[in-house]
Amino acid sequence: MMDHSYRLPKKLTDLSSTRLKPSFEAIRSMLDQAVDLYNRPAFIPPDPISIVHQFEHLQDREIMGFWTAMLAWGQRKTILNKARELIELMDGEPYQFVLHHRKKDLKRMLHFRHRTFNDVDLLYFMAFFRHHYSRHDSLESAFLLGHQPDHPDTEEALNAFHRYFFSLDHVPTRTKKHVSAPFRKSSCKRLNMFLRWMVRTDDRGVDLGLWTGIRPDQLVIPLDVHVERVARRLGLLQRKQRDWLAAVEITNHLRHLDPMDPVRYDFALFGMGVLEKPGS
Repeated sequence: MMDHSYRLPKKLTDLSSTRLKPSFEAIRSMLDQAVDLYNRPAFIPPDPISIVHQFEHLQDREIMGFWTAMLAWGQRKTILNKARELIELMDGEPYQFVLHHRKKDLKRMLHFRHRTFNDVDLLYFMAFFRHHYSRHDSLESAFLLGHQPDHPDTEEALNAFHRYFFSLDHVPTRTKKHVSAPFRKSSCKRLNMFLRWMVRTDDRGVDLGLWTGIRPDQLVIPLDVHVERVARRLGLLQRKQRDWLAAVEITNHLRHLDPMDPVRYDFALFGMGVLEKPGS
């Protein structure tokens, strides 16, 4: 959990919990204050993004950022522990292990488990990473295959990435559920979170801003139960399903608050949803 000392003032907490739709300016003021509270270095240690911050090299950050994001469901303490376990299995050097491991080196991974993600999935991810990094310097190129600079969001980029990720021979059917895509009606929460880490940058130093091919204004909110609950309270979400269209609906509202960097409000919505837990 985040440091509980970072809490919204009571009047703003009450506003986020009200059944009456706040005004546009009230929403902007509340979310801006919440971003200021939660988008700071104290956010990093208990959050999965802390795994990415452990590394200096681009490829290590990409590999462990992607892997950690894909494992990011359940308790955050468990997610962090599993990500650290993966790092240990790769001798602390993910990129070097991906490129240079031998078949015998993979045996140590045969008992890895996190919820429904198991060693079969892990070995396919490893095969994909070796395939990609033997041909490209950065994982960013995989997300630019279908990206359209004039498109308002990353829908086609994520659809194309999904097709590319599962383009190798002998794809385990079970593994396809671990990498989502808009065409599969998913909100793509974990992929959108990964892209936030890679693309966004500001003076707070939480997100890393490693990639430039996708613009911050094209990012889509990582939609989970916490973000959904607060967004509905604030009138930012009317759609009943928690899917890609719901994530886009929230993001479109956030673009009215900040056209250049709408997903910065992920810190506010997530933080308020986790810590404040407005009533039902």
